[in-house]
Amino acid sequence: MKKLLLLFTVLLISTTNILSQTDTTVDLKKLDEYYAKMAKDWDIPSVSIGIVKDGKLVFSGSYGVKEKGKNEKPDENTLYAIASNSKAFTATIIGMLVQEGKLNWDDKVKKHLPYFALYDPWVSNEVTIRDILSHRVGLGTFSGDVIWYKANLTSEEIIKRIKYLPKTHDFRAGFGYSNVMYITAGEIIKKVTGKSWGENVQERILDPLGMDRTITSYKKLDTKKNYATPHGRENDKNIPIDWVDWEEIGAMGGLISSVKDVSKWMIFNLNHGRIDKDTLLTKNTRNIIWTPHNNYRVDHTSKNDFNKHFSSYGLGWGLSDYQGRLSAAHTGGFDGMITAVTLIPDENLGVVVLTNGMKSPIRAATYHALDQFLGTASIDWSAKLLKKANTNGKKDTRISTRKEKRELNTKPSVAPTKIVGDYRSDIYGKIKISLEKDQLRMKFEHTPDLSATLRHWHHDVWEIVWDKKHAWFSFGTVKFNTDNNLNVKSMDFDVPNDDIFFEELKPYRISE
Repeated sequence: MKKLLLLFTVLLISTTNILSQTDTTVDLKKLDEYYAKMAKDWDIPSVSIGIVKDGKLVFSGSYGVKEKGKNEKPDENTLYAIASNSKAFTATIIGMLVQEGKLNWDDKVKKHLPYFALYDPWVSNEVTIRDILSHRVGLGTFSGDVIWYKANLTSEEIIKRIKYLPKTHDFRAGFGYSNVMYITAGEIIKKVTGKSWGENVQERILDPLGMDRTITSYKKLDTKKNYATPHGRENDKNIPIDWVDWEEIGAMGGLISSVKDVSKWMIFNLNHGRIDKDTLLTKNTRNIIWTPHNNYRVDHTSKNDFNKHFSSYGLGWGLSDYQGRLSAAHTGGFDGMITAVTLIPDENLGVVVLTNGMKSPIRAATYHALDQFLGTASIDWSAKLLKKANTNGKKDTRISTRKEKRELNTKPSVAPTKIVGDYRSDIYGKIKISLEKDQLRMKFEHTPDLSATLRHWHHDVWEIVWDKKHAWFSFGTVKFNTDNNLNVKSMDFDVPNDDIFFEELKPYRISE
């Protein structure tokens, strides 16, 4: 998920554990100094970075504070939500089930979840496990995230609503990053094993790898202690926000982990699925997971910074080449936390970057580490990408443009009392508009945290004043549509952001 770009000043305190410089000539002290400056320049509350090489964690550096306004420093055991980096765990569990003969990569999803349906009956019948793990079912990127975001729906209830999402490209003819398809994969795992995704990841991966600080629910944070606080960005300042419960939808992004634990996961993958003398993944499984299943276009007519020739998605991993070497990588976006995991198998090299802010230097930290260890250092990635981030932030005028176009001194065509009632979104459920103390209130049936007050904006458009701060969006409006007799019939949302698409809701009135 993408970020809000803002700035605030804080004293960043560096905590670094530089480990033995095993078989490398990289100056780890300079690397640490670079990251300390990077963290300050990017104004990130905290960042924890780990680098593995030849089966060992050779660098661990943590910078900043766990929460703005407090002095507690992070370290290699500090917990962060790794979000969509969890998708590789999901694909790995599926691979293990294939090895056990309980699944096949080309099983039709409906074989295991008969209620599964998409925008087209034929497509619904043809979608395979391989399809849902490689984002090629025809849905748009992040389409449907508004269904599950902060909702109390079960995974099955979410999946049953997917059929109302629109097609954006033909089946198997494009890329649309789909969280709801990984939620579907998690339900297949549950159906086949009789255990939740969380139980499977614990028994099949976390326990064997000794990832004893990694958890699948934020409710366990206090039992583990030493965890970072998520931060949103508003008016160029980092704002501490609450943790969000992703346990039910864990298959698409539910893991909470640390640099030290993720390093064990990276070493396991660089060792092609072996831990000590145990082979958890066969060669065939490893190769299938790291085989391109969905390719993206690369511009071969112009040079790029990475000497990149191909880019694709495998099963739970993004695949490309970095300076002539295979790269298997992923990023993760959780409310107030952005993370990245990158592997260069040819060099037995891996980098994990965990941050607790929305303006995050995950790419800068990753590219700098790779260039240092590959001997290709030539670009100051922090300076280059920070400039780009700041420029992109200034270019994003969606909210300011809407505010500039506001027409003052207008009145709605219908009284607030005529707006009150229940509205239904096929992909979501009920949205209730009520009148409380002369103010319109909006409540989402399955998502109490999205409650808001509606304040007249102009004409039949009302500003959404959220009760709580949200990481991915802030300003938004809703328009009430009427028929020729000025009866309110439906609502149109306009909440400018790159991740949670309220416009997909399309609620229509069902009662007054």
